[in-house]
Amino acid sequence: MQSWQIGDVKVTKVVEMEVAGGTRFILPQATKEACLPLEWLQPHFMTPEGRLIMSIHALVIETPDRRIVVDTCIGNDKQRANPNWTNLQKPFLADMAAAGYPVESIDTVMCTHLHVDHVGWNTMLVDGKWVPTFANARYLMATPEFDYWRDQDTDEESRVIFDDSVQPVFDAGLVDFVTTTHQICPEVYLKPTHGHTPGHVSVMIESRGEKAMITGDFVHHPCQMAHTEWCATVDYDPTESKATRDRVFDELAGQPVLIIGTHFAGVTAGHLKRDGDAYRLET
Repeated sequence: MQSWQIGDVKVTKVVEMEVAGGTRFILPQATKEACLPLEWLQPHFMTPEGRLIMSIHALVIETPDRRIVVDTCIGNDKQRANPNWTNLQKPFLADMAAAGYPVESIDTVMCTHLHVDHVGWNTMLVDGKWVPTFANARYLMATPEFDYWRDQDTDEESRVIFDDSVQPVFDAGLVDFVTTTHQICPEVYLKPTHGHTPGHVSVMIESRGEKAMITGDFVHHPCQMAHTEWCATVDYDPTESKATRDRVFDELAGQPVLIIGTHFAGVTAGHLKRDGDAYRLET
């Protein structure tokens, strides 16, 4: 199980699933022909045949006094539009416990946004009811993000996700609404990275002069570093999504900031470098 040390802070990756191929539904411009010239994507982010590799995982941030789970994947027993994400029976919680993070030890859950693959383990099915998985934790959600998805009454799929993975933790009184620049603790704060969703945030870590970023979905795959114009089909505002990538990449290129991708497979983390008029991830 991978982990990274940023000063006094440890970040651990807990994988729910990792797959090669099948990314055209999310990044239609990232064809094999377009990606194969990006040789630096191999071997961690692309197969030799040009199939993109993506991961769905949570990231546990352990500070001297906090245990924070960033995004909670798809979850077990959920009914989803994607058949590959329906009725999962994954050992995710057992894997977390094996890494030293049993559910009862988690004091904070940070949702970078409220899409299906970022809120699933917010809840679990117990005696036919969805109950909070992390009963000892406060669930942090950006106010504009919650407000937007709460009001999606005409979108049946979004309504189902909200009802089984967000509403139960709200009803349990475990949700804290925060700004998109919220300071979670001395070492961890939020950075607004809107576009993918209205209140999307990334998570910044600073400790003892070292820095890291957990991306969330303002970038789904490192190929978008080479092509910031490649937007996800599920981006709420593609124009803002591209503008966010351009802005953040310009800020971070060449800086000693470890970028930990929320969907980056393999080594998952690296440093952003300029590559001509674009960027690449150096692992």
